[in-house]
Amino acid sequence: MKKRYCIVGTGGRSEMYIKAILNKFQDRAELVGFCDSNRKRMEYYNNVFLKKHCNNHPDIPTYMAQDFDKMIAECKPDIVIVTSMDRTHHKYTCRAMELGCDVISEKPMTIDAEKCQQIIDTKKRTGRNLTVTFNYRYAPRNSKVKEVLKSGIVGEITSVHFEWLLDTCHGADYFRRWHRNKVNSGGLMVHKATHHFDLVNWWIDSEPVTVFAMGDLKFYGKINAEKRGITEFYSRARGSEVAAKDPFALKVNEKDEALMGLYYNAESEDGYYRDQSVFGDGISIEDNMGVMVRYKNNVVMTYSLCAHCPWEGYRVVFNGTKGRLEFNVVERSFCDAEGEDFNSFGMRELAEDRSKLSPEIIFQPHWGKPQVIEYTTDTLAGHGGGDDRLLKHLFVGVDEDPLGLAAGYIDGAKSILTGIGANLSMQTGEPVNVQKLIQW
Repeated sequence: MKKRYCIVGTGGRSEMYIKAILNKFQDRAELVGFCDSNRKRMEYYNNVFLKKHCNNHPDIPTYMAQDFDKMIAECKPDIVIVTSMDRTHHKYTCRAMELGCDVISEKPMTIDAEKCQQIIDTKKRTGRNLTVTFNYRYAPRNSKVKEVLKSGIVGEITSVHFEWLLDTCHGADYFRRWHRNKVNSGGLMVHKATHHFDLVNWWIDSEPVTVFAMGDLKFYGKINAEKRGITEFYSRARGSEVAAKDPFALKVNEKDEALMGLYYNAESEDGYYRDQSVFGDGISIEDNMGVMVRYKNNVVMTYSLCAHCPWEGYRVVFNGTKGRLEFNVVERSFCDAEGEDFNSFGMRELAEDRSKLSPEIIFQPHWGKPQVIEYTTDTLAGHGGGDDRLLKHLFVGVDEDPLGLAAGYIDGAKSILTGIGANLSMQTGEPVNVQKLIQW
């Protein structure tokens, strides 16, 4: 029997779920409702996207955000997929469970401790299922690291160093969009780093206890631009002569149906501009962050994130009692300010021949030569192949899950606790005991 799905929040991230339900998994799933605060975004999916990418599928019933309860009553979904703005995740997640639905939530599950507690309490009270979509777990290279650590070859893990680099394409984009306001996103410590903190929790099979962090807005924003001698500014890129000369501006081709349909043509509904200047006022999130975390199993992690790097990727090191595991990933080797690569909608994997890159996973035993650990992958699309595997897990399920890929509400909460603790630590200058932030 097909399961019935509704999607709340029809921005860019909802696309992969819509396409999956109406194409690859149409024999198992049925999409029965859209819900959003912007009518024109839902019209884009019905009038353009479904016709072009979903075999001319009939229109999906649409509901405004204030009519969420009505959608549940009329469409009778089994599962609600929440892909709305981060600060609203708790609202739709809790209400869907209260109305008898299971929920699939995009990461982050929510953005602060109070909302997290509300989700936990509602989950316990209703007994509904809540899945959080951590697609990075499903990427073959990340799963291989889990497999290697689980094998015991590195011994007992003593410390982790994790460095994440966001480039001047992807990283800058968080400072153009609604994410630039911490009230909406929780900042990069929550919105972006929840991916990374979940990976570490999962890799070392533990959870955060104490978090200490420092972070600042050091590159983006008007004050920083003025310090570097920039004197011409604009509020948004479209129609601006100043933006035309700015390599950081989002320059959208009129033929870009997604950006035009979801944002430019939808501005009249809510006044939201997708192409704000990264050097404007009003940015309240950090672009450089450093974090120290002590875990329940006494592992200590040092973590850093920079959002204005020339290349995109990450480096992770696990020091253990039997040696050291090094993990190096290049997702994009450079950004071209004049080319398509810079203004691409969403992330694309590195297109270069992988054989020309340095080995990604290396084990260095205490005594002996380094060992390159190989892994196989069947695609470079969608977060290293993670999206495809995640979708299969969501809509088909698996008989066995030896690595524990599926993430529930507890995983969702533990991943954001590090970021929430980091935000509190940056505010107070003190370490934060994250175990005291919520009650299980």
